[in-house]
Amino acid sequence: MDTIRNFTIIAHIDHGKSTLADRMLEATASIEKRLMRDQVLDDMELERERGITIKMRPARMVWRDSAKGTDYTLNLIDTPGHIDFAYEVSRALRAVEGAVLLVDSTQGVQAQTLTVLTMAREAGLVIIPALSKIDSPNARIEEVRLEVAKLLDCDPSSILSVSGKTGEGVERLLEEIVERVPAPSADIASETFRSLVFDFQYSNHRGVIVYVRILDGTVQKGDQLTFKIAGNKFTANEVGIFAPEEKSVLVLGPGSIGYIVTGIKEPGVVSVGDTVASVRDTHEPYPGYATPRPVVWASVYPESQDDFRELKVALERLKLSDSSLSFEEESSSTLGRGFRCGLLGMLHLEIVSERLRREFNLELIITTPSITYHVEEKNGKKSIVYSPALFPEYGDVVHVEEPWVHLTLIAPSEYIGLMMKFLYEHEAVLLTSESFGDNRTSLSLEMPLRELMRNFFDEVKSVTSGYGSIAYDIIGMRDADVVRLDVLVAEEVVPAFTRVVAHRRVEEEAERIVEKLYKSLPRQQFATKIQGRALGRILSSQSLSALRKDVTGYLYGGDITRKMKLLEKQKKGKKKLKARGKVHISQDVFMKVMRGE
Repeated sequence: MDTIRNFTIIAHIDHGKSTLADRMLEATASIEKRLMRDQVLDDMELERERGITIKMRPARMVWRDSAKGTDYTLNLIDTPGHIDFAYEVSRALRAVEGAVLLVDSTQGVQAQTLTVLTMAREAGLVIIPALSKIDSPNARIEEVRLEVAKLLDCDPSSILSVSGKTGEGVERLLEEIVERVPAPSADIASETFRSLVFDFQYSNHRGVIVYVRILDGTVQKGDQLTFKIAGNKFTANEVGIFAPEEKSVLVLGPGSIGYIVTGIKEPGVVSVGDTVASVRDTHEPYPGYATPRPVVWASVYPESQDDFRELKVALERLKLSDSSLSFEEESSSTLGRGFRCGLLGMLHLEIVSERLRREFNLELIITTPSITYHVEEKNGKKSIVYSPALFPEYGDVVHVEEPWVHLTLIAPSEYIGLMMKFLYEHEAVLLTSESFGDNRTSLSLEMPLRELMRNFFDEVKSVTSGYGSIAYDIIGMRDADVVRLDVLVAEEVVPAFTRVVAHRRVEEEAERIVEKLYKSLPRQQFATKIQGRALGRILSSQSLSALRKDVTGYLYGGDITRKMKLLEKQKKGKKKLKARGKVHISQDVFMKVMRGE
């Protein structure tokens, strides 16, 4: 175990984690040159398209210390940077002893840098600071070095410099990982095997494959094992390492990071944070991970109710590779049967919906995302409302509470004046303001979580010309002044568009969504009213004129009464359609309204 080093790379989004991992794999010759590509550890199609990491990914490398003549096994876990996937980062931190804190030398310390640093310190990890993108003409290496040194209270000379593009400084970083990160500690002599599950994936042929950090003992193919919390027993069909592709080995020893093929194909058995141990082990389960709490809720319905079963199977399969996703069945009078999904943020919702479409070929209707409200009604009933469609009518509510967040926002000082008006509109309360490094200001704020979902991130980027960065965490429930806003199309409520909005902004929101639908909805065979209703009355209304066929086009000359009869007949038909007709709203329209396009 003295030659094992387990570490992760942590950073703000887009600071170069995956590119640095590529250069490490090259420097250690872990991948053949002909197989090398950009973002080699991001093997999901969506990750490569968007240029972001969504799932953590382990990789094993062998680094030879020429001075000592010793080969070291380096187990790297590449982590996501986006705030929605902070739960992935927290799990990776529990499986390693050290973390490379990467800071972009063109941008400096950002909000998520502070968040991941706090998480790494709480996990008791050795922190190795490094500046990335030093080859960029916009790099401010010395300024950012002092900024990081102040943040970590360390000697500036201990901060390394690397380029994920050219590979400069990567070998030095690997040497420092060997020197600074401690070897894992475990009971080598233990006769029983114990390990912590930090992730898992599902294979149609092999069942659930658990990713484990081995704590004590050894494991090999054919061993009889058990999930200590779930209580299920199984035989290890294969054990292996990530090199970086899965590679079977004879034995996994203490301190290692690897995988075990369980053969289990039932959903719900395996959970992140469970302890996998030999059946002879008598110890208590290892302290696992806190269950992730959903931040955003959205209902997902199949466009055709014939696909309901396929949607259920798809969500169960997706949960096997995304433990932070939760869902429960629900039904709607207009949309049929579907599922209420709990997610970690708006990006998480986009990723889940896109994966359902691409990987399972499903056409979906996704409702407007919402948060959780604690509601007390006049009849004394108290309830937790996850769906805007279930929020009580205006006049029935006595008291409402909603979640608030503590938010850190870092931006260049010249934009702070513009930010103040924008933050007021989003109901933010400024706690403190602090200037640091390169004429930037860090704002500490509190605001309703509801406001974060109202295009807050995009607007921050717009107001700060792309230089603003955000990190947040939920701090609890507080009183809320909110009401339910319904959208009626052809005088019928569309539950997918129902939302809970601030009382003071309900008229503005009603006008906005009606206008958006008016522009997005195709014209029907009959005149269609689009209305926004709240506070017990209609607040906004527009009429979409009917498609009108020229029923007199084939006539020429003759008596005008023939034309009049045909037009009157068409008018009566339109009237009947208006009374009986229903409007089909396509998935494209739902997505446009959800994204605010």
